[in-house]
Amino acid sequence: MKTYRINFLPDNLSVEVEEGTLIAAAAQQAGVFIKNLCGGEGVCGQCRVQVTSGIAEAEEHARAFFSDEEIKKGYILACQTEIHDDLEITIPPESRMDESQIMTGGATEAYGDAEAMPVVRKIYIELTPPTLEDNIADIERISRELRKKLGWHTFEIHLNCLQHLSDILRDNEWKVTVTVVKDRNGYRILKIDPLDTTAHNYGVAIDVGTTTVVAQLVDINSWEVVGVEGTHNMQASYGEDVISRMIYACGKGGLHPLHEAVVKNINQLIEKLAGEHSIPLDEIKFIVAAGNTTMGHFLLGLTPCSIRLDPYVPTADVYPPILAKDIGIHIHPNGVLETIPNVASYVGGDIVAGVMSCGIPDSPQVKGLIDIGTNGEIAIGNNEWLVCCSASAGPAFEGGGTRCGMRATKGAIEKVEITKGDVTYQTIRNAKPRGICGSGLIDCIYELVRNGIIGADGKFDRNREDVRLGVEDNIANYIIAHDHETESGESILITESDIDNLIKSKGAVFAAIKSLVDYIGLTFDQIDNFYVAGGFGSYLNISKAIAIGLLPDIPREKIQFIGNSSLTGARMCLLSEAALEKCMNISRSMTNIELSVYQPFMDEYIAALFLPHTDRKLFPSVEY
Repeated sequence: MKTYRINFLPDNLSVEVEEGTLIAAAAQQAGVFIKNLCGGEGVCGQCRVQVTSGIAEAEEHARAFFSDEEIKKGYILACQTEIHDDLEITIPPESRMDESQIMTGGATEAYGDAEAMPVVRKIYIELTPPTLEDNIADIERISRELRKKLGWHTFEIHLNCLQHLSDILRDNEWKVTVTVVKDRNGYRILKIDPLDTTAHNYGVAIDVGTTTVVAQLVDINSWEVVGVEGTHNMQASYGEDVISRMIYACGKGGLHPLHEAVVKNINQLIEKLAGEHSIPLDEIKFIVAAGNTTMGHFLLGLTPCSIRLDPYVPTADVYPPILAKDIGIHIHPNGVLETIPNVASYVGGDIVAGVMSCGIPDSPQVKGLIDIGTNGEIAIGNNEWLVCCSASAGPAFEGGGTRCGMRATKGAIEKVEITKGDVTYQTIRNAKPRGICGSGLIDCIYELVRNGIIGADGKFDRNREDVRLGVEDNIANYIIAHDHETESGESILITESDIDNLIKSKGAVFAAIKSLVDYIGLTFDQIDNFYVAGGFGSYLNISKAIAIGLLPDIPREKIQFIGNSSLTGARMCLLSEAALEKCMNISRSMTNIELSVYQPFMDEYIAALFLPHTDRKLFPSVEY
């Protein structure tokens, strides 16, 4: 078959592909990330690119996303355009997926419990050589010593540990180090090394997020985080959210590409961490991964199709420990992967890990965890009970569904203030503005309502005299950054439709929190703390989030950011058998409230479609 060379700018990355390949697929092969909210269905219009050399014609329906002038300039949708020529393609700023502000740590960074027993341990033993009176098999001699140290009766062992065992023992004066892993059935011997190698024992904690994948290399002996790396989740090429990825996996594309993408992410991160710190991959014998239910299914290659369909049932809620090599992860051949269990289709292992890491199951006081993303996941409880729920907040807080919205990457407006008609803003990395991320959008809404530019219903005052206020196709908008200030040369603005989407998103999150608190028969002032997890929360202005009705109006000191609680929880499970077991118990004992069939939620949602709320008594401190 004929092949063509495609060069992507501004990265200047090239790839050779077969005729008929979609431009989006070519970009993926080249390692170029293009926004793709709809997963290649051609309905979101976010994968717009410009053909600057060569000939490429988009499908007819895709031309509707462009003006006649843009079509003349060579603009097409990457997901709908086949390759039949050598091409040079420029990816404009609005379509690029640059490095996000990746949350790599959490509030329990210094975790270390002297009483904790890691799941994987290295045990040095000095054996007495066999005699005619004591001539048991070599492996039984090792097991006998392990029984004394661990108090366990039997030990499974991999064949490759036995194959050279005789020589290892006799060549090293019967002094060896045994690496064992504790799983749900007992202990398994992973490796037997000559002499004392106990000083080197490493594991990897991984947060498999929808947007990013983050890995921490951990010294299990010292509890030290040796290094941390994060990257885009390569699954974004198949859709920016879990629903579009599930549609892809269960449709034309199949599950395999999504599974392969996240495995590739993990291997790249581990290899980079190991290389930077001169640690052989063979020394890494344990991985703990945490992610939402869909990400857990993609990681292990489980069919996710039933997750999004009534009655919303996953393939598995508790995942078996597996050999990492069985899904293609490159660590020690006998190395083990544990995946944190989930609670329900939309309350996953990331929430379980987060709940465990912030100590809710150990507290006599009632505490809550809020994780705000495409789904708003909330868990509340103490050492006696735990309840949780999930509400679809939509992509607005992650920059989706808004005209100039974008993820928290370079050039995103993350802070906004409006004073007497003057707008000031701050962008990520102080770069030229490219769009507005979630925290910036919340700031925008607050500043607009505080200044009387929009009303409590989110509608603009069209009679107001303001040079930044305009109307396009009968939809009012407000300019945040003028065209001469931005990277693209086009104004960055927020529209009335954007505000409506954001009000719906904040309404869904608050309604979920309120419904859960009401369900357990408490009031907000009876909650000792609310922890806010995730990258979005870490850049959130609490007061402004309360003022628009996203978070409950409680004393500000009761709301605490805890960073990447999913990653923190995964790391704690590396270091402690008890932590891993606690996650298992949390997943089994936490009660999930399915809000889609819970009528009070819909009532709360409708009431929350106002700034800050239709019931101002719920927000006594808010004044504007």
